[in-house]
Amino acid sequence: MATVFETRLIGNIGKDATLRNMENGVIAINFPVAHNKNWRDKKTGQQKTKTTWVNCTIWKKEGANLRIMDFLKKGTLVEIQGTPFAKGYLQDDNTVKTEIRLNVSKTNILRPGQNTSKHNSDESFSDDVSDTDGFDNISKAVDDIEDDLF
Repeated sequence: MATVFETRLIGNIGKDATLRNMENGVIAINFPVAHNKNWRDKKTGQQKTKTTWVNCTIWKKEGANLRIMDFLKKGTLVEIQGTPFAKGYLQDDNTVKTEIRLNVSKTNILRPGQNTSKHNSDESFSDDVSDTDGFDNISKAVDDIEDDLF
């Protein structure tokens, strides 16, 4: 029986997406997404917010349509789906830091950011990576290069 480990996240892009061409003909599109959890402190009645940052990567084959780059701009509200994983690393001061990453399989632009003014605000864009021919081959190559993305 197959298992599924996928998550859905709605949040705002923290900075414009960057594109990296990898040696093996794979393209990595990287962008951070902020998820805000809001609540009211029971003791003080004060409104609180906790932001969790998720580093997202969309994998494409060389020569694939990269129109999604026009929409992945700072401030854009996105809904993304993909496979989450955590990565730990040692900082210069010998403290261990962990980050949350997401290998994106679907992207839906919910509200364009301010930097997407060249597009009609009514225009929406959706990208389903699972439609990409040969995505299984990209997934296999991802394991070798994920550590160098951010």
